Amino acid sequence: MKLQIKEFADFTGVSVRTLHYYDEIGLLSPAYVDEQTGYRFYDENSLLRMQEILFYRELDFPLKSIGEILSSPDYDTSRALKEQKKLLILKKERLERLISAVDDAMKGENVMSAFDNSEFEKYKAEAKEKWGKTDAYKEHAEKTKGYSKEKWNNLIEEMNAVFAEFAACRKNGEGPDSAEVQNLVKKLQNHITENYYHCTNEILAGLGQMYVLDERFKNNIDKHGDGTAELVSEAIKVYCRK
Repeated sequence: MKLQIKEFADFTGVSVRTLHYYDEIGLLSPAYVDEQTGYRFYDENSLLRMQEILFYRELDFPLKSIGEILSSPDYDTSRALKEQKKLLILKKERLERLISAVDDAMKGENVMSAFDNSEFEKYKAEAKEKWGKTDAYKEHAEKTKGYSKEKWNNLIEEMNAVFAEFAACRKNGEGPDSAEVQNLVKKLQNHITENYYHCTNEILAGLGQMYVLDERFKNNIDKHGDGTAELVSEAIKVYCRK
């Protein structure tokens, strides 16, 4: 199999822009590049690598973490697929539970218990430790292991509040290099460091790219206002160049 980048993008369902970024960060490089034309080509191994990346993305793993996992010397593809299958089954069961809860809610019943996702998160944390022994994973696991559901909800609300402030700045015409927006980038970095893991400028830069390249993150941030994710991403670029 030999596919040019556009063909590979269409085949895998990701954009050409995303493939360029994956190559830039070392997550997925072309099988080879034609020196004369500059055309990028992908092969069967590229497809297998993309398959692994897409499984991890479906389970909401950050791109930086995916790269660290796949490059780990003790990474076992077969074992990882088994863990991924278990996580996807748990995710499927939760969706089925939520669909059933909608029917019950329409009957006026209390369905709050349907939102419990603790089993999935617990198994996901355990799987992360098996897949990747990176410092960020270790710190994240240690720092968050005692978090209650209320704590998680509060952290999500705090993060959303920061993105809402970015959206307000954008509405007021503030650019990515403005003092107010740059202060928000620092606030975002501090929030991650204080509650999850030490967010270095390198990690922050990766997050900034992910906020616009990963549709799930982009859509979530843009709930606060169209273009918010783009502002956050550009502001992070400015911040990390200082």
